[in-house]
Amino acid sequence: MPQMHLPLFPDGVEHITPELAFEKKAGQITYFNGHMPVFIHDEQDIATFRMITAQFCINGNATQADISRAFGVTLISVKRAVKRYREKGVSGFYEEAKRRGPAVLTEAVLTEAQERLDEGLDTSEVAEQLAVKRDTLAKAIRAGRLHKPTKKKTSTHR
Repeated sequence: MPQMHLPLFPDGVEHITPELAFEKKAGQITYFNGHMPVFIHDEQDIATFRMITAQFCINGNATQADISRAFGVTLISVKRAVKRYREKGVSGFYEEAKRRGPAVLTEAVLTEAQERLDEGLDTSEVAEQLAVKRDTLAKAIRAGRLHKPTKKKTSTHR
């Protein structure tokens, strides 16, 4: 996974454009238009940083190159933020990331696999019957999505 480059917020006022500047103080980033503060966010809040800098670009307050240069972030990351802002608005920066759902182990397959494991079948037998790789079932067992029944101890009394 690529390393995310965080924006660099030096202490004191730093100009983005001749009219737009920002200041880092006590963990807060404050953006100024002239001497008037226009927006504040926490230094660690990357989603809000991307949102406000994209808004500056769209409103014409700064160019994408100005943002990239002032904060030391890549130009492509600024372009992606601007695209997200245009397509989804402010809420696009705070929505949950979309993840792929289960491709092989759907609810129906998990239920069927659990029933067969409960019958006492071996993992490889269940995998063969359901046309699923044995490693896929083993991974689901390790993750706790499936469980193998505990083996009953046989009595050795005569």
